[in-house]
Parts: sequence; structure tokens; C-alpha cells
Amino acid sequence: MNIILLSGGSGKRLWPLSNEIRSKQFIKFFRREDGEYESMVQRIYGQIKKVDPEAKITIATAKSQVSAIHNQLEENVGISVEPCRRDTFPAIALATMYLKDVLNVDENESVVVCPIDPFVEEDYFECVKGLAKQADKGEANLVLMGIEPTYPSDKYGYIIPAENSETSFVKAFKEKPSEETAAEYIKEGALWNGGIFAYKLKYVIDKAHELIDFTDYYDLFSKYSSLEKISFDYAVVEKENKIQVNRFRGKWKDIGTWNTLTESITDNVIGKGELGDECNNVHIINEMDVPILAMGLSDVIISASPEGILVSDKHQSSYIKPYVDKFAGETMFAEKSWGSYKVIDVEDGSLTVKVTLNPGHSMNYHSHKNRDEVWVVIEGKGRTVVDGMEQNVSKGDVITMCAGCKHTIFADTQLMLIEVQLGDEISVFDKEKHEL
Repeated sequence: MNIILLSGGSGKRLWPLSNEIRSKQFIKFFRREDGEYESMVQRIYGQIKKVDPEAKITIATAKSQVSAIHNQLEENVGISVEPCRRDTFPAIALATMYLKDVLNVDENESVVVCPIDPFVEEDYFECVKGLAKQADKGEANLVLMGIEPTYPSDKYGYIIPAENSETSFVKAFKEKPSEETAAEYIKEGALWNGGIFAYKLKYVIDKAHELIDFTDYYDLFSKYSSLEKISFDYAVVEKENKIQVNRFRGKWKDIGTWNTLTESITDNVIGKGELGDECNNVHIINEMDVPILAMGLSDVIISASPEGILVSDKHQSSYIKPYVDKFAGETMFAEKSWGSYKVIDVEDGSLTVKVTLNPGHSMNYHSHKNRDEVWVVIEGKGRTVVDGMEQNVSKGDVITMCAGCKHTIFADTQLMLIEVQLGDEISVFDKEKHEL
């Protein structure tokens, strides 16, 4: 089975845990059987591999998310990188060409496109396999998953099937309606459109060539920034007559807000926190190293990270985005391919960061033009290379790098260090990579 997982957006509705670099799908909310927590992307990746161990998974994403994907998943996971945001049709076209030209998937094979962030169980991916098998038959050019509604929602579009069967041709599509209209649609047998669909690669390749002048994946990638922003629905679905829908009767929830997320996680407190006896339907999700105490509250989400603190009625938390848009500043936490970093102090002329490197990983060999840096190793063992000179380091060692000095660090074990950046112009853009 070939699957393209669409991983986009900044997830501002889950501020302060999400940001431009660390989207909601990378935050570890869900407790595994071993007691550890995993993210949405880790959960879905594991579910797919359990249903189909041989599945070829490709994640279509922005460059800013690649490090987090490598950090949380296998190094060899397929990644179709979007050079910039150009809506869903260019993203899906690029990922389809990636399967054909980079992974060498035959253009007559089928692929299923899914969002990366719904809360689902394994039966969802059994249905996904069914979409691929139905697309293989060639009876329709697109095969959609229609989710049986649990309530009349105004947040989703609707699919009207031509008949009440497990697989049916599509009679009509309806845009997001009012709740009253949605209730009428459901009486007619309408299904939620969750944006899950299958097709043969050749179908989308041909559509892409109709709309875009390019030769192959590499040419499309090079022209990507010049492409028109257009959705897959507008470019393809609305113009296609041969569309089928497969019913899905299982659990499916779009986790886009704190309200819907807290309905899907098992723990009321993640991180340092305590709920008083009179609290009802209250969640604390705390990434800070200070405790949070909640007392006498109902239907409240409290979330804290280096980015900020949110205290909100759960229903009102759905309307967070315009307020978050007012906040602009340094990204305070991010996952990298080698580990993670967390900003712990910001002053005029200095920035202090806690860095964690995973065993066997290293930073790029790099330099900074406008700042000095000091590393203090607080845990683990590794090796530094500073202007070509290598030395072993361990807990308590201090390494100083002046502006212009080339440097990197390798982690033999998990390695934690405090990095102090000193300079009048401290910027994430002040970094030049070098060959080691």
C-alpha cells in the first residue's frame, strides 16, 4: 500500500505548544502501553505499519518540519518537501511525482492521500487499504472515504452517495453547511468528507501535466514557488465525474483545537501539575519545569510551554488563532533531526538555550558571523570539533567558540548542554554550514 500523509499548517489553535516549526502533529499527547507519550505522527505511523508492515509511507510537508519527522520516525521514511506553501493540489502533485521518480513506484499503482492528524483506530487504516484496492479496480478515477457522521457538524463538507451501499458512486458534494442543513443532509444518507482519497498515480500525473508545464519531479520541484495556489478539490475533484465513495463506520475525529484534543487523550495532567478535587473536565498540559495547580475549575484547558501560557474555557479555545497571531517572537522550542532545543532565557545581547542531542547524532559543522557561543556539557559524553580540532567532552566541560569559528558536537550517549549565545545581532539566520 502506498500512502501520502499531508502534514502542513502551524497548528496555532494548539498554542502555546505548537508553532511555525513544531506543528500539532509532533507534540506528544498520547500515552502508549509502555507509559511513554507519543505524537500524532508517531501514532498514525505505527498504526499504518501494524495494519500493513510493507506500506510505503510518504509525508508531504514543509522544509521546517523535516527535522521533527526524522527525529520522531525512521530515518528512511519518504519525505516530499514543499519548498513553499502552494495549497493541496501542488503538494499532492509533487508528492505523486516523488513516488514515481524518486521511489520508483509504477504509475499504474494506487496511492491513498490522508491528513496526518485525525484521531483514529486501526480499523480506519483497514478502510484505507480498501480505498487502495477499490482504486486498483479502475471503476472510478477517484475513490473517497465517506465517514458516517455522529452529529450534524458545520465544520465538514458532505458527500452525497448515489446509493446506500458500502461502495457507491458519488451523487453530489456539499460545502460546509449550517447545523440545520447538515441534519437534512444526514437524513439523505450524507457522509462526512474527511479529505481521504485514492487514485492511480497516472491519473494525478496526467492532471498535473494538464495544468503545469514540467517534465519530472525534479523539474516540478524547481518550479514549485512559481505555481498557482490551488486546492485539489478545485483543480481535480470538482471537475471529475467518475468518483466513488467507500463508507467508514469507525471512530474518526479531527483534532484541531484544544477542545477536541482533550476529548481524545487519556490523561488529565501531562507534565508537572495537580488538579483539586472540585475540578471537572479540566486538563493541564505543562512543558515547563514548574508545577501548575488548578482548583475549583470546570471545562478548562491550561497549557504552558516556553512560548507562553494558555488558560481558557475549552469551547472558547477554538477561537484562539487571532489572539496568537498578535504574538511574534523567537521560537522557544523545536525538534531537530539530531535532537531538540529549548530557549530558557532571552536578554539584550544574549540567548541561553538547553540543547539535547540524541545518541549517535550531531549538529551540522557550522559557524556564526555575528555571535560568540559557549557550551557547557551538563549530561552525557561526546566529541566536539572546533576549527578542525577534535576533543572528547563530558559532564562539566566548557567549550568556547568565537564568531567565525567552525564548530560541531557529536553525541556518543544522550548529550545535554547549555548553549549561551553572545552578540548584538543574534539571529537564526546567522549560520553558515561547512564541510567537515
